[in-house]
Amino acid sequence: TAAAIAYGFDKKDGEKNILVFDLGGGTFDVSMLVIDNGVFEVIATNGDTHLGGEDFDNRLVEYLLKDIRIQHKVDVSKRKNIVQRLRREAEKAKRTLSKRHQATIEIDNLTDDETVNYVTTLTRAKFEELNMKEFSRINDPLKRVLDDSKLKKSEIDEVILVGGSTRI
Repeated sequence: TAAAIAYGFDKKDGEKNILVFDLGGGTFDVSMLVIDNGVFEVIATNGDTHLGGEDFDNRLVEYLLKDIRIQHKVDVSKRKNIVQRLRREAEKAKRTLSKRHQATIEIDNLTDDETVNYVTTLTRAKFEELNMKEFSRINDPLKRVLDDSKLKKSEIDEVILVGGSTRI
């Protein structure tokens, strides 16, 4: 409801069916609202409390750790400082891939003797492949909201996207 108010739907005349799609850092929520002359009614809601941007970051970090093992024959998965740096770079790459087709990830000094540096290019297609399972988890809650609201896709007047992960 807050998202619909923020978009000014409380000031519009007539009846509108609004789908609010909220994919944030840690959770996914989808709601169907009917707004009639500024009066809001939530007619269906669903989601996944364990799906969000952090899950996409985790898949990417897992991939990067495996790639480092393959490229450099070194396992850095137990080195918290390296994993934190990888996580930061993964999140940056995810944001970059929302606007571009590829992102470069660079981590210097992977080993104690500081002789191993890691550089890789990640494409949007590879990111999508890594997260296909997570992306598919969006479908069930969305379908349930449509079923529960008894509305067809064609009857949705507006879709409001909320949360940074909707930019992916």
